[in-house]
Amino acid sequence: MASTSASVAQKSFKYDVFLSFRGEDTRKNFVDHLYHALHQKGIITYKDDEKIQKGERISEQLIRSIKDSRFHIIVFSKNYASSSWCLDELVQIMDCQKTMEQTAYPIFFDVEPTEVRHQSGAFGKAFAEHEKGSRSFVLPLDYLCSTLAFCCSGSSSSLNGVIVDPENEDDVGRWRNALKEAAGLAGMELKTTFNGHEAKFIQQIVQEISLKLYFTNSSIDGKLVGMETRVRSVVSSLETGSEDVHLIGIKGIGGGGKSTLARAVFDLTSVWFEGVSFVENVREVSKGSSTSLRKLQKQVLIDVLADQNIDVTSVSDGKNKMKRMMPGRKALVVLDDVDDIEQLDALAGELTWFKPGSRIVITTRDQQVLVAHGVSIIHDVNLLSDEEALCLFSRYAFKKDIPNQGYEELSSKVVHYAAGLPLTIKVLGSHLCGRSDHVWKDAIERLKTIPEDQTLKRLEISYNGLEYDQKEIFLDVVCMMKYKKKEDSIRILDSCGYYAEIGLGVLEQKSLITISDDGKLGFHDRIEEMGWDIVRRSHPNEPSRHSRLWIRKEIEDILVKELGTKATRSINLGYSNLHSDIITKGIRKIEELRLLNVQCKVTEVDEVNKYLPDALQYLCWTNYPFQSLPETFQANNLVNLDMCHSNITELWEGGERKVFNKLKYLDLSYSSKLRTFDLSITPHLELLNLTRCEDLVELCMPVEFPNLKSLNLSRSKVINLNIGLTPNLERLYLEGCSHLKEIHAPVECLKKLVHLFSSECLNLVYYTVDKKHESASIDTVEINVSCVDVYPLHATNDLLGFRFTCIYDEPRSSWSGNLEKLFRFGPCACENPEYFLATICDLQHLRELTLEKRIHGDIWRLESLEKLSLWWQKFQHLPDSICLLKNLKSLELYLCLALEQLPGNICRLECLEVLRIIGSESLRDIPSTICKMRCLKHLVLSNCKNIKKLPEELGSLECLKELWIKGTDISLLPQSIYQLKGLRICGSREQLESYGFTSVIDSVVEVSLEYAYIEL
Repeated sequence: MASTSASVAQKSFKYDVFLSFRGEDTRKNFVDHLYHALHQKGIITYKDDEKIQKGERISEQLIRSIKDSRFHIIVFSKNYASSSWCLDELVQIMDCQKTMEQTAYPIFFDVEPTEVRHQSGAFGKAFAEHEKGSRSFVLPLDYLCSTLAFCCSGSSSSLNGVIVDPENEDDVGRWRNALKEAAGLAGMELKTTFNGHEAKFIQQIVQEISLKLYFTNSSIDGKLVGMETRVRSVVSSLETGSEDVHLIGIKGIGGGGKSTLARAVFDLTSVWFEGVSFVENVREVSKGSSTSLRKLQKQVLIDVLADQNIDVTSVSDGKNKMKRMMPGRKALVVLDDVDDIEQLDALAGELTWFKPGSRIVITTRDQQVLVAHGVSIIHDVNLLSDEEALCLFSRYAFKKDIPNQGYEELSSKVVHYAAGLPLTIKVLGSHLCGRSDHVWKDAIERLKTIPEDQTLKRLEISYNGLEYDQKEIFLDVVCMMKYKKKEDSIRILDSCGYYAEIGLGVLEQKSLITISDDGKLGFHDRIEEMGWDIVRRSHPNEPSRHSRLWIRKEIEDILVKELGTKATRSINLGYSNLHSDIITKGIRKIEELRLLNVQCKVTEVDEVNKYLPDALQYLCWTNYPFQSLPETFQANNLVNLDMCHSNITELWEGGERKVFNKLKYLDLSYSSKLRTFDLSITPHLELLNLTRCEDLVELCMPVEFPNLKSLNLSRSKVINLNIGLTPNLERLYLEGCSHLKEIHAPVECLKKLVHLFSSECLNLVYYTVDKKHESASIDTVEINVSCVDVYPLHATNDLLGFRFTCIYDEPRSSWSGNLEKLFRFGPCACENPEYFLATICDLQHLRELTLEKRIHGDIWRLESLEKLSLWWQKFQHLPDSICLLKNLKSLELYLCLALEQLPGNICRLECLEVLRIIGSESLRDIPSTICKMRCLKHLVLSNCKNIKKLPEELGSLECLKELWIKGTDISLLPQSIYQLKGLRICGSREQLESYGFTSVIDSVVEVSLEYAYIEL
């Protein structure tokens, strides 16, 4: 049976904080202010107010006070090292620091960390005096006489608890070691924090100590795990020093820890406010009756104003009372689990209701509620990491931080199921506490088929708040579209008649789905389980009656046995070994099928057996084996047809011209038997993909196609292309069209064109433009300029580089060059690279630019440029003109092997958020001016092996979120960097451990990219 032994009790301390400082430097100013700030927040602080004579050694009572303090704040000032008393204190503090329960924080008041670490500057001068062995201090006459009497009598040289002992080499050595250790700890430097503003600096110290105390105090909830970083982030955004009224939102999945986080922030910061109120379960309470909101208003007023006699007669009365009475006290109000803007209107309608300095924290599952109310600071609640989840689970299941021996593997399985969701972890941990391993194994097996009920009920609250079509979108997404690209999912859902973009936005706002950085849909495993359960619950044992089918075994069983019903509207079969004839026969009874996704193996088929339901709106059949669509298929509802790698030779057998009246998206890519395609049967088509239709020789456009936005003919054998009837074309793909000889393009069709990919069109002779060119607005251009005279990939290497001729009726010198702007050259050369680059620099609205091998000096003219990527450039110095790009947000330098130096005025890039330098092996130094780039969030210095140090003041980059230093030769991180809480530092594990970090996390993006990281 699992043991429930308690954790070891924590040691109790008499003091929260011990202040170590040099009295003559800071007693009456900085330390006095710091002491009172700590005291005001209820932090019990020891400050020795005795005046110390030079040469005195610390008393036993002071040593006890050091040992009885949980935290030690060491205020390093100019004369700190001149005091042997201070240095003896420091030695004692550093001895305590070696325990797990006591922590020292160095504060560099008017000295730099390097002065303390290396005993240079004022510290160096002080140690020079110490090493002389000279005391040169003055004592009162009676003290001298007493000391002399003791010495003459042979007594011990102690008096009134003060030890007088000449300095020796051992003392100096201990002091030096203590200073070096202390300077290496995470601390703060006044000069580089808040621009030297002492009041804000002190506030930051107090906030840091408050956080640490909160999470080490044994009286709080011992089951808070992984909260410190999350609480720190929210508390930081409170900006308690600001006199503005702030609204802060906390959003996340149900059961994800929003309320726990809000409660922790509330408990921690309540003492900083004059009145506080934590309003729980706003959603549930406010839906109870028509008077519920009024009761919540009354609660806030009574809590904040501490007046039990307040009464509220109506919501309107409540608003008026809050508007009139709340401005009298600086308040902290937490509104937990809000789901309707009406609730916020009643409880925090206007900022003017509250006294300056007040803070309102709102938790919700629905981001739109926060946005609609004007909340600009919104925190996403991150789920627990595997390590945090195992710790939390163990605290519930075993009453300690790690599993009992023999339960490690079982615990890992439960934690894996919970997937970081705190609610599930707590429920399962409590359920399994004290149970036998047999019960554990049964519970784990049961979870594979029957989801944990309490979690599902909590999660389903978000689902129940959706409108009908949003519910349908949600169920389609969780059953059919996990990890699909957002744009592909929108196309599928739009095909089924939904307003997909709006719907997905609502699901994301309600924390039911996530969209990754690369645009893929995702959701928590328990959210997925909830969706599946909703689909199955009416007929749990009859899959044929489910509205959606996604489990291959169930689908194949239904198709083989022909058990289909009208209830099924969507089938996501994916790859199947079923013969195509079985599939077409099995779906005959599924008459209302609107979505079908299937991929079958290529087999010989009987064309007579082909069948598709007329209700289909979205059809994706990879390796479709038939040569055409079924003659009986009406296709009147079909919006999306995807048959890549198909055996199609023509859409309708025998040249039938049945029109697809609703078809918008058609993908026949890799259909190698297709020879011609006539657009007239698809009049409303928006996207046509005929990539790798290697026998395709003709694309017929007999009439105008105003809806066509994307056309892909890459690797086809099309010879002539007339895009004059596609006025709204935005994307044209012609890569590898080696047979293409002529493109006819009236200027009207170029107005919307923003991407034209045409590399390797080796036989292109004419590119005609019918009218004088009119400039277009180009958003994104990728340019690869090479100066070779021959096409480098040709087998005989004797083919001329890329050439095309533009026929126009104005001189080249005055022409805007828009056609060139649209070309992505791939490995081919253009006629005049310098002229081409100069032309690019005329694009005043260009936002993104990639340049390989060359850069033009006039690049500064690209005033709107936001992202610049430079590859394989041969310059030794990054051109100063780049620093004139005032709107640049991202600067990327890849494999610029000769680069030795960045501009000293790089700080002029005031908007820069990303600086990425990869593989610049000659780069040796990062200019200190980078520390002035206040917007910089990501600094990547990867495989720059000659960079040995970072600027000392890098910690002044308050926005910095990521520092990547893998592959550099940086041996020591600047001290100031440790004040950047939440900063992720990425490197190799060996590298990070050499800096003294212990909680290093390994990560693998792909096989070729392994790294480790820590978060401060």
